[in-house]
Amino acid sequence: MTARLRPALGLALAVALGVVASVAGAAWPTLGAPVFAVTAGVLLSPLANRWRGALDRGIGLAKGPLLQVAVVLLGAQLSLQQVADVGLSSLPVMLGTLTPCLLLAVLLGRAMHIGSDLRTLIGVGTAICGASAIAAVTPTIRAKDPDTTYAISTIFLFNVLAVLAFPPLGHLLELSQEQFGLFAGTAVNDTSSVVAAAASYGSVAADHAVVVKLVRSLMIIPIVVGLAVLVRCREGVAESAGRGGRVSRLVGLVPWFLIAFVMVVAMNSMGWVPDRSHEVIRLAAVFLIATALAAIGLSTDVRALRRTGPKPMVLGLVLWGSVTSTSLLLIWLTGDGD
Repeated sequence: MTARLRPALGLALAVALGVVASVAGAAWPTLGAPVFAVTAGVLLSPLANRWRGALDRGIGLAKGPLLQVAVVLLGAQLSLQQVADVGLSSLPVMLGTLTPCLLLAVLLGRAMHIGSDLRTLIGVGTAICGASAIAAVTPTIRAKDPDTTYAISTIFLFNVLAVLAFPPLGHLLELSQEQFGLFAGTAVNDTSSVVAAAASYGSVAADHAVVVKLVRSLMIIPIVVGLAVLVRCREGVAESAGRGGRVSRLVGLVPWFLIAFVMVVAMNSMGWVPDRSHEVIRLAAVFLIATALAAIGLSTDVRALRRTGPKPMVLGLVLWGSVTSTSLLLIWLTGDGD
């Protein structure tokens, strides 16, 4: 095989799995394309490992640049108007669930001797927006593939439990449509699972939940910037002399794809992204994320996952419980959604 064909081979395999996962995710939205993609990649990883030399470059393209482009495209679903209309009123609940979740991820994860990258991925995936947040954070902290796979698997398990358990819980607590929409939007992770849970409660709950969920996704921005700063500090980036050096260093802390993400959000807010293109862009983002996660799955060392043990799953359970309980408590205390 020629050197020119090697990158194409790994990329083609990831793209093929991304197509299959996207179709499967559309048929079973409760699971979603990311779960199908990473699962298929993991199942094929022993075979991929045999051809590692031929597949590595293409797989690297899929789980690197393609993943970053997908994060940028997610910005086309957001606007500053949505933040003003619904997001600002729901910010207390969102921040009130996000903060303890991230603190627990750090403190409990450290006490349980869970690796820094893995506890970070599980924390942001639970606190913000599941696989999309994990996809955004992975290139920023340069997380290893097994950590990404384990984090996505953990998030997926509790997404399924939320879809099954939250609607009966909402009826038991006599939550209004708006209250349940706020609850689902802040306590369920992936967008597909948010829609699945809220739609079973009612159309008003579903509409409210989607907006809350989209605004919650904006939390990716400060989290990724903060993590980029921490990574650079951990790597011992030298101080630059002079004002110009400080500015250059600050700019260098922000990943390019995050800057592009913010620009796309601004463009959408100004109406420069046509409404008719939103669904196409969303599907493109889902496909690219599925392709990237398939590549991550193909790179997974299953034996390393076995060595990790059940502790990360326990951490995910505690974080899920934290987000659920704090969301309900804050909705009750503030009366949001009434």
